[in-house]
Amino acid sequence: MRAMTKALVSVTTAVGIAAGGLATAGTSFAAPTQDTKAVASAEAVAPLAVVNLGLNATQAKGVQRWLRAHWSYTDSIDGELGPNSWKAFQRMLKAHHGYTGAIDGSVGSGTVSALQRFLKNNGWGYTGAIDGVAGSGTQAAFKTFADWCVNTY
Repeated sequence: MRAMTKALVSVTTAVGIAAGGLATAGTSFAAPTQDTKAVASAEAVAPLAVVNLGLNATQAKGVQRWLRAHWSYTDSIDGELGPNSWKAFQRMLKAHHGYTGAIDGSVGSGTVSALQRFLKNNGWGYTGAIDGVAGSGTQAAFKTFADWCVNTY
């Protein structure tokens, strides 16, 4: 009898705690209604992709000023080469350096390969392979170009 009473008290206590917890739960714990739909878009959750390829903010601002002067860059001069900076760069690379991809602001191997051709063919010091990998040689030549942009624009 004593074990049964103890079990009954335990069950009653558990039910009371559960009921109290539900009674005091705020709307953040309530189940959603039928009309509630979770919607997420890639734009809303995707972080801004800044790809400076080794440039500091001053160098990146120089590149952005060059892009504004020649390739319809209209975003801010903030020293962060984000998608809009790279879209402008891709327009230049498509026009003159064999870029065949989408103008999407994504810095993939196609963008890097065309950047390498630009850096090699225009005397910015790139001597490596056109391999689409933004290694130390690509970054050094890009810095040389960016320093010129800083001093010119």
